[in-house]
Amino acid sequence: MQWRSIVVGLVVLRLSLSCVLWLAFGLGPNVSWGFNFPLTFSLHKLDLLFRDEKGTHSRDNSWSQRIHGQRYEETASTCGKVGEESLKRSYLSFFEGNRDEYVRRYSSFPDTLKAKMKDMAKEMFYFGYDNYMKYAFPEDELNPIDCEGRGPDVLNPSNININDVLGNYSLTLIDTLDTLLVLGNVTEFQRAVKLVIDNVSFDKDSTVQVFEANIRILGSLISSHILLTDPKHPFGEVGYEGYDNELLHLAHDLAVRLLPAFENTSTGIPYPRVNLKTGVPPDSINETCTAGAGSLLVEFGILSRLIGDSTFEWVARRAVRALWSLRSNETGLLGNVINIQTGQWVGKQSGLGAGMDSFYEYLLKSYILFGEKEDHGMFQAAYESIQNHMRRGRESCNEGEGDPPLYVNVNMASGEIMNTWIDSLQAFFPGLQVLNGDVDNAICLHAFYYAIWKRFGALPERYNWQLQAPDVLFYPLRPELVESTYLLYQLFDEDNPLHKSDNKYIFTTEGHVVPIDKRFREKQWRDMFPCEDGVLKESEPNHRPPPSNISNCNRIPEERRYALPLKSVYMRQIDHMVGLF
Repeated sequence: MQWRSIVVGLVVLRLSLSCVLWLAFGLGPNVSWGFNFPLTFSLHKLDLLFRDEKGTHSRDNSWSQRIHGQRYEETASTCGKVGEESLKRSYLSFFEGNRDEYVRRYSSFPDTLKAKMKDMAKEMFYFGYDNYMKYAFPEDELNPIDCEGRGPDVLNPSNININDVLGNYSLTLIDTLDTLLVLGNVTEFQRAVKLVIDNVSFDKDSTVQVFEANIRILGSLISSHILLTDPKHPFGEVGYEGYDNELLHLAHDLAVRLLPAFENTSTGIPYPRVNLKTGVPPDSINETCTAGAGSLLVEFGILSRLIGDSTFEWVARRAVRALWSLRSNETGLLGNVINIQTGQWVGKQSGLGAGMDSFYEYLLKSYILFGEKEDHGMFQAAYESIQNHMRRGRESCNEGEGDPPLYVNVNMASGEIMNTWIDSLQAFFPGLQVLNGDVDNAICLHAFYYAIWKRFGALPERYNWQLQAPDVLFYPLRPELVESTYLLYQLFDEDNPLHKSDNKYIFTTEGHVVPIDKRFREKQWRDMFPCEDGVLKESEPNHRPPPSNISNCNRIPEERRYALPLKSVYMRQIDHMVGLF
């Protein structure tokens, strides 16, 4: 009969604990009982504690169950019916306390604070730039520990963390050019352009990653050339006598040196690395990530349309089409690593972070720049698959019950969750959602990443949402959250020419500024490989171009226009989900 005694004991213990907790809730969630800490339990956790676990489908909208255990389901018992509404109220009521705190903190951004923070941002930029020019130029970057310049690691070719990026071509100076104009420093911009023209050559025995050379070097050279020659002069009189399109010529030369990566691949997907002097290394691997191979179209496309040569856009678009044709028939998702010869997926994780992020970004940004319906159709189909298979949480960001929206890593074929971490690169996605007009989802996802930032003072490279802790502890100064914040709120520097000029601008994935220019919607050649492999025919039903540029402000209810973008109760809930209280 010993087992009966154990059962009775457990029942008594459960009832006793229930009574204690009931008394505690009667006093409210923030009562201090003479201790130096407030009583702040998660009612959701407690609800879960006293419910029988039941299996849930992998596509359940609750992702916090992975933190707190399986979510209970409503039962048909009398007790369940009596407490059903009160339980729903109690979950969110826990987050309703101190709502004025969020209003005080986030409802205004005083001009004095804005000016102070703008000056701080400039000071941080010039601290880095001036010291690079003083101690490192013409090397690629400044080693901050030794305070000296650094280029490729020629003694260790396998050190790809360095060698993928540094090509012995004054990387930092080139990458900085358009930033100097955004900061209003025309004099230093002109000096830097002349230094690049006089010192930079790509005829180097350097093996670099095609993706990195494209977004950092090619992107900046194109951006700076466009801003330098813009007849509207939105950034002031930035042109100077004697400029003869040298930046564009350098961009063309670099792009030609990257072209061998697209040769001798049976799929058209490029090799990940190329030697700027000799082409693809003989020992090159046949595997590349989706983002690396599929995020070349913006820079290559602009170059093609500036010089009237379709080659560069053709190879970049062929790579995108090849990747798109290999997506899962079941989910519409792509993996993160692929074999460029066989077309087989080596990595079957599908997510929004490392290895995949800018692939989605460039589908939409390419459409915005070039107006090709094919790009829009691919993006909208991809976005629908993302919403169907990666998104967890309640349906609406600012209404209803349940967990806040979150995008998780899933298997490309089944949509099953593969792990419980997200990475800092995913923080670009709220900005992309803004460009796509999905502002509500952007607000919620941005708030989640901002809450992680508040907790740690930076975004961990990888954050485990189940453990509420970082998986990878370093922070390499990534800009993705900053770009999403800018695209959502634009509070920060209203008088900047980016906002005041007649041009509209878009950022490349490396943050280089390019105008949305009608020149980029014009081609001096006929359509390339129309309907090849049935790609266009297959996606034509999805080619519903977005409506004309109608402001989303008209869709926002009047009562929300002057309120916080996210209700205080949901902001507090997100803060709780990342362990802030």
